[in-house]
Amino acid sequence: MTTSAPIRSPCPPGACICGRDPLLETPGADVRILFLTRQEEKRLLDRLENLQSLADLQRVQQRMFEQLGIRVELAPGFNEVRTMRGIGITVEELPGLCRKTRASIPAAIRRSLEKRPEIAYELLNANDLLRDA
Repeated sequence: MTTSAPIRSPCPPGACICGRDPLLETPGADVRILFLTRQEEKRLLDRLENLQSLADLQRVQQRMFEQLGIRVELAPGFNEVRTMRGIGITVEELPGLCRKTRASIPAAIRRSLEKRPEIAYELLNANDLLRDA
């Protein structure tokens, strides 16, 4: 496979099960995720840590899906939400997506929600948890 853009360097052997090499060897595979180099990952995490609003978060989610194929879902937990840990943030498994990156994305979003709790309130309100009865 030949690409003009730089792609992510491989993880150390045995450190990750992302499936980077099989993805590169599969003809016609969606390799957008490999364009998330370590430098670009740092930029993405910084962007996620500095969200300004729920609309901003939704824009970043949409761009992550369009450009990299990463799906991030946010929803209130099943029981009750007392802290930011009560908001479920899941990153869909994706061949080529490093397990460390899958863990870093929700952590960055949580840090952003802790810095700006109004985003969490908007999210809860969008899911009818704070609306008046």
